[in-house]
Amino acid sequence: MHDVGRLAQVSAMTVSRVLKNDPGVSEATRERVFAAVDRLGYRRNETARSLRLGGTGMIGLVVTNLANPFYSRLALGVQEVATEHGLRMMLSNTAEQVEREPGLIDGLIDHQVEGLIVVPAGSRQQHLASAMRHVPVVLAARPPAGLDTDCVLVEDFHGAREATACLLAEGHTRIAFLGNPPALYTGAERLRGFWAAHEEAGVEPDNALICQGLVDAATAERAALGILNRPDGPTALFCTNNRISQGAIRALYKAGITLPLAGFDDFELSDVLGLPLTLVSYDADEIGRQAARLLIDRLSHRDGEPPASRRITVPTRVIRYGPHSGDRPRGALPPSV
Repeated sequence: MHDVGRLAQVSAMTVSRVLKNDPGVSEATRERVFAAVDRLGYRRNETARSLRLGGTGMIGLVVTNLANPFYSRLALGVQEVATEHGLRMMLSNTAEQVEREPGLIDGLIDHQVEGLIVVPAGSRQQHLASAMRHVPVVLAARPPAGLDTDCVLVEDFHGAREATACLLAEGHTRIAFLGNPPALYTGAERLRGFWAAHEEAGVEPDNALICQGLVDAATAERAALGILNRPDGPTALFCTNNRISQGAIRALYKAGITLPLAGFDDFELSDVLGLPLTLVSYDADEIGRQAARLLIDRLSHRDGEPPASRRITVPTRVIRYGPHSGDRPRGALPPSV
């Protein structure tokens, strides 16, 4: 700014007033300043300015798989609230590799973020306790383990129980469970909801039809094909997230059969597939918005007594697509055109 002032023959303060669109600056001075800005290629250093004012104005977000639409929507929710409060967001992706998370969090802290929103990749969270000595941390989608901090969760248990109950009400007593790793909170809670619905209906799930540890559509497809090829296979499927549902749908297509499928997460084109789908839907953007609000509230208490830890749960609802009837037998799909 001093360089611009020297070239325009004005003070650095006048340069600042011009860049802030101060109406008290004459048009001739304004033109000289902008000419100097163009000639020097000046850009204001927002990081240095923010540090001078007492903070960087940046928050960090760490997710486990940005390719998953859930995390994209969550990030949009965080960004929406951050922008409303004049903050910017730095985004990191662990790619579901637990060992990457501590390094990414340390990197964000080194870049002077004022707070962190984290979707933990695993159940061990000691590195988050270390991060909390430097900045406030809010967890999203998964709860804290041995930490005293805020979190925003989904109704995982309730949603899984309700969707499974829909299949049981149609007469299905052999429902396959295709789930993500059981060490993850979401995987454990959704399996618990699946079992609870069976217990309430007086039905004993077949352990041979329960498959966990699936991490993407490809592993889900292979697991579903193995279960579908059993002579005593299922009459319906339950999947714990959108990628597993998509893998299971591909397996059904390859096997040439159609079965009712229930699962977490609505996904694009689910309403036009013509399949009997029962999907647990919720507002992923709202998870991000709520997490950002909790973090900003903690930032506002930096110089005083911090609020007690809070847990917010985003509600779910069940959406049904395609034809639904009573006990749907395993039947051939129409030939592809």
